[in-house]
Formats: sequence, C-alpha cells, structure tokens
Amino acid sequence: MFPHDTRRQRLAETMRAHGGGVAIAFTAPEVARNRDSEYPYRWDSYFYYLTGFPEPEAAMVLVADGATTESILFCREKNEEREIWDGFRFGPEAARERFGFDRSLPFGSLDEELPKLLADRPALWYALGADEALDARVHRWLGAVRAQARAGVVAPAQAFDLRAVLDEMRLFKDEHEIATMRRAAQISSAAHVRAMRATRPGCHEYEIEAELLHEFRRNGSQFPAYGSIVAGGRNACVLHYRGNDARLADGELLLIDAGCELDGYASDITRTYPVNGRFTGPQRRLYEIVLDAQRAAIDATRAGARFIDPHDAAVRVLAQGMIDCGLVAGSLDGVIESGAYKRFYMHRTGHWLGMDVHDCGDYREPGAPVPAAAGPGAPAAATAGAPAADTGKPWRVLAPGMVLTVEPGLYVRAASDVPAEFHDIGIRIEDDALVTSSGCEILTVDAPKRVDDIEALMRG
Repeated sequence: MFPHDTRRQRLAETMRAHGGGVAIAFTAPEVARNRDSEYPYRWDSYFYYLTGFPEPEAAMVLVADGATTESILFCREKNEEREIWDGFRFGPEAARERFGFDRSLPFGSLDEELPKLLADRPALWYALGADEALDARVHRWLGAVRAQARAGVVAPAQAFDLRAVLDEMRLFKDEHEIATMRRAAQISSAAHVRAMRATRPGCHEYEIEAELLHEFRRNGSQFPAYGSIVAGGRNACVLHYRGNDARLADGELLLIDAGCELDGYASDITRTYPVNGRFTGPQRRLYEIVLDAQRAAIDATRAGARFIDPHDAAVRVLAQGMIDCGLVAGSLDGVIESGAYKRFYMHRTGHWLGMDVHDCGDYREPGAPVPAAAGPGAPAAATAGAPAADTGKPWRVLAPGMVLTVEPGLYVRAASDVPAEFHDIGIRIEDDALVTSSGCEILTVDAPKRVDDIEALMRG
C-alpha cells in the first residue's frame, strides 16, 4: 500500500467519525519569478502529504460515504507540445496507477465534477479561509448544488477545516517519514562538516553558503529547506540574517543555520565555530554555556514531558551563565522571572519539524487556540517557532514520533553595559530530535559541536 494511500484512509476514518463528506486539497500554484520564468516548483505540503503527486495544477478529492472511500486525483492531461518545452507529465491514467488513486480526471473538469461529488453529502472539508480564490470557487460549487434543491438535491450543511485534521496527523511521523528525515539530517550534517573545512579568514559568507548548497544537491536533496543563514561576527546577532555577503575576519565566529529538504522533508541545523579554527577564551566561555543549555534541553526532550520543558531547562542554564559572565545581575529565579535574560536570548528553544521547517501541529493540548509565534518564530524562519503567549492552556505532551528542534543561543550585541570581551558574539547550536519511548534520538548527530571536535576538524 502506498504510504499516501494509508494517510488518505486515516483521513477518511476521521471524516466518517464526524458523519462523512467530501475533502478537497489543492496543490500550490506555480509562481512567476520574472517576465519569462517561474520559481522552482514546490508543491503544497498538505496536498503532497496525502498524494505524493509532484506536479502543479492538481487537486485531490476524498469521498468518505458510509463504509466506502473513494480517492480522486485531478491533474493535467498529457500534452506532447508542453512536454517538449516543460518536461514529462503523468497524465490522469498514469497518475492513477502510480499514486494509488481510485480515479483520476483532467484538472480542467473540476468545475463540472465537484458539484456532482458534493451533492447529497453531509459535509465539506477543505482549507477554510486559506485562499480567497479557492473560497470563491467552493462557493460556486455549493451554489450549483443548491440550485438543484427543487429536484431534492441537498448541499453539504457543514464545513470543516481540513488543515486541523492533517496538522494532528502530520505531527506524528511514520516510518517512511522518519527514514527520510534521518537521511536529510545526514546530508545536512555532511554539509556543515564541509563548511567547517572550507572556512578560513578572508572568505566571504556566500562562498561558505555555496559549499552547503553543493553538498545538499550532490547528495540528492532537491532544495534548501529554508534560506541559509551564514553569519560572521556581529551578523550572527541578527536572528534572520540574510545578506550572506560579508567577508569573514580572523578572530570572529561564524554562525550557520542551514538544512536541506529531501523528498519534501526538512532538516534544520545550526552550528557556530571560529573562522580561524580556534575559539578565543570569551568565545569558548559563551559557547560552552550554550552547549550546556542544549544538553539540558535534550535531556528534557522525552515522551511524557511537556513541549515547554526543554525550553525551561535551557533558560535556567543560559540565565545562570549570563549571571556568571556579568551580562545580567540578580538571582537566577529573579533573572528568569523578570525576563532579564531575554535581552540575550529572545526566542524559544524549539519548534516542530517535518515537511515544513516550522511544521504544523498544536504546541498546546489539542483543541487549544494556537497563539502567535514570538520573536524569530515567523513561518519562514530558521530559529525557534513555538508560540510564546500564555493562554492558560497546558503545553503539549511530547510523544514518540514527534520531531522537534533543540536550539538555544546567546546573542550579545555591543553596548556600554556589556563586558567588551563579549561584544558582537552570536552563538546558536541546533539539532533535530525525534522523540522516542526512551528519550530522544538526535538525527543530526554527525555535525560536530563539541569545542575539541570542531577545532580538530578545522585543523585537519
């Protein structure tokens, strides 16, 4: 059985538990880059999760009616002329066989077929409010069904947000997903090793970025999972640094936040190391604080713990380190309670990871409202993405099959009240953790992070 077919069956079971109905998922459109070219195509994650189908102009319809399930793929027809210009198309018949659908129809027949499929169904499941054009199209389909009321045809009386169901499914990775994410993590770890070996004073950040991209692609990764951050010196204190064009100076640190995407699944690694291969005393002192904080967070990443527990564990270590270094003053509990530590550590310690680098899934218990992300946790960011607002709802309990990042950091901008030896030092250490029944498995273990290991690698 196709893994995607298994997911469609699980979705159908959930739909039947709510009375059944019709689910519709569209893939992403192609997007123009400039006058005569498009950005490299990347499908919609929800659509791909259910179908595995890689082409644009496609939609999936799943009918859960009583005890029966029907899966239908709408896709582009074969077109010899367009295939000469743009490449291979599956076409409906081949797509049906290859991706395990019951039926496959031309994408252009959607407006004709959907009113038929929606007629006399109790509910409609789709991404409510995600796209105005899709909402308008759905309204037209429903209008076409309602126009048959005198003939006794009934339109769906309920609508459900399909994403809410898929978010919960995607939060728990199956064996196929875990294997893919392990391989993505291995590729990205190798890229960070390559970057360490290539780094030397006088290089530009973009030269090191090129080493990362080379290693990603030569190992079969289709894309970077997000825009790589290659930040030397003070640039590392900019959480979403994007320039990647500065010259690397002797004596400064280089922070790299970069991971590849493989077959639709992301990896997410950050390493920080000295441009010349040797940490200075102040650099090492702050680095060891961050590394100790990450160890504490990893120890707290286990089944039965709350999502917030790794963050709380990291904050205690970081705050104590800030006190010891003279960055903040006061007792440990006082510094944490007042939030004084946030001047130098202003993001969460992790986020869900999967098909998207900031993957879907509730951070609070299921059904709780999801607060807005704080600080560097914007959807396209490479840093922590957990919600920060206190809604009073309990944080999610970690369970086997979840994958999240563990990424504490310290970012010390130059200021008159900050010890000069720590000025413009930015450090983050990030790994990808799979929650298991006995703790967690670090998928990115092959990327060195101990001081001695980093220095030995760069000497070699």
